[in-house]
Amino acid sequence: MSVIVYIALGSNLDMPVNHIQRACQELGALPQTRSLQYSRLYQSVPHGSADQPDYINAVAELETRLPPSELLSMLQALEQAHGRVHSGEHWEPRPLDLDILMYGDQQIDGPNLQIPHPYMAERAFVLYPLAELVTDLNIPGYGMLSDLLQACPAGELVLLNEL
Repeated sequence: MSVIVYIALGSNLDMPVNHIQRACQELGALPQTRSLQYSRLYQSVPHGSADQPDYINAVAELETRLPPSELLSMLQALEQAHGRVHSGEHWEPRPLDLDILMYGDQQIDGPNLQIPHPYMAERAFVLYPLAELVTDLNIPGYGMLSDLLQACPAGELVLLNEL
């Protein structure tokens, strides 16, 4: 049985737009998975240390038959193929960051995977691209996307262009 998933994409190193564009192609090539649509690109200021470049962000909508843990493993392999090294520090610069925002309407609270993504409701660089893809979305544990958008101003988020 297939499920609709939303993946957040982010990059702020080594030509980030290229990393995001390549990752979108690679996401659609995952086994038992097909791409449905992608948001436009957004530029956002980094969390944590300000001594790093701005991020380029997007959200992908996929249909997959992969179980959540297998999807996570494949996303981490894509990150590594793009040169990401997990140092354990939050909000470090990275060539590619892929996060599962939602996996259908499931709620998962495991040591390595939390779905919906635990910080998505407070991140404009996730909510605004997600809203381009789906307008009437109930996010388990958070409520309606439209309500979350009202509570999360765009701030310094900048719409760049088409993906």
